[in-house]
Amino acid sequence: MSASSKRFLLVLDDGFADLQIRAALPADSVDVVRLADALNGAGLPGRATPDVAIVGCSSRPDDALRAIEMLSSDLGLPTIVLCEGGREGFLEAAFRAGAEDFHVLPQSTAQLAFAFEKAVARRRGGVAADPAGSLVVVLGPKGGTGKTLTACNLAVALAQTGARPVVVDLDLQFGDVGLALGVRPTSTIYDLAVAGGSLDADKIDSFLVDHPSGVRLLLAPTRPDQAAAVGVALVQQVLQHLRSRYAYVVVDTPPAFSPEVIAAIDASSHVCVVGMLDTLSLKDTKIGLETLEQMGYATDDVTLVLNRADSSVGIGRRDVRQLLGKTPDVLVPSDRAIPKALTSGRTIVEADPGSGPAKAFASLAVRYLSGGASVEEPEQEDESRGGHRLALLRRAS
Repeated sequence: MSASSKRFLLVLDDGFADLQIRAALPADSVDVVRLADALNGAGLPGRATPDVAIVGCSSRPDDALRAIEMLSSDLGLPTIVLCEGGREGFLEAAFRAGAEDFHVLPQSTAQLAFAFEKAVARRRGGVAADPAGSLVVVLGPKGGTGKTLTACNLAVALAQTGARPVVVDLDLQFGDVGLALGVRPTSTIYDLAVAGGSLDADKIDSFLVDHPSGVRLLLAPTRPDQAAAVGVALVQQVLQHLRSRYAYVVVDTPPAFSPEVIAAIDASSHVCVVGMLDTLSLKDTKIGLETLEQMGYATDDVTLVLNRADSSVGIGRRDVRQLLGKTPDVLVPSDRAIPKALTSGRTIVEADPGSGPAKAFASLAVRYLSGGASVEEPEQEDESRGGHRLALLRRAS
């Protein structure tokens, strides 16, 4: 069932233009109510029961949050939030109020139409599970926690089992995956975005860069100004095509819940949150876990990695459990070999496989190896591939 057979209720504040939203929806399926009227109960009684609510906010975030809570909690409607311009803290507050999805404008009409179709699919009870490969999104609400370090070491550890993972660098302004792995950015996701023409798996493959470990890379743009060329719709299509071809897609992200990151989370099969053992990082990690929970990810479904977990800062594992409501799944100890390896463009799992950090990243890879057989490999493993996996299991233990 498509959006054309569903009814949408638009609740918009006074400064919000609705022309683009209307263009993304069939004309006869839309009812519009101004934010102030909705909060007063006007315009809602007597209407056909809507299937999806859309709240547009441009200048009255507090009223918008009240409307989101009313629509999602009181009326039980899936609620999409559209925000004109970024507002600090509004995204997290919107999810706490009950929003199901959040988009920062401007976006294209096609992108909005996709978001509305997705809401309709969820209203019907969700979309059937995709048999494609695993998509692991690596998040770190605070910068400098080691997201890129984790994503790269995870991918190389997976490659050591015989798989060929792909790393997508979604830190579109300041991505460092290429630098961390010692790979020149001969092509990037920006080049893919401006190439024109239709998008398919073969075309995306031609923009991937190879790493000696067997990992393939879709690198971030080389300049911050190029990030604007990479939209949410492109990210969604890229991830879908990569999952159809590769057993493991690892997504490195910036320290923010940007629209592109939200799209990746929404498409993910696994979410990995990376933090560090200090009060500032733990505070941001807690906010990140709470935001994910509001997006439908239970804390128990998220893998929590703590870097520099052996630091003597007066915070123990029990303190972490009490603060985050979750025990860390993987503890990565400090090691001087890590910055040395990074300087040479190598991962610690390659440079020093017997080290504590390498064993920790190997254990992280083992967590995802049970997620399903490779879509590129035959059902029967050969002796060499099985040996690689056994070695990784031994190293992790």
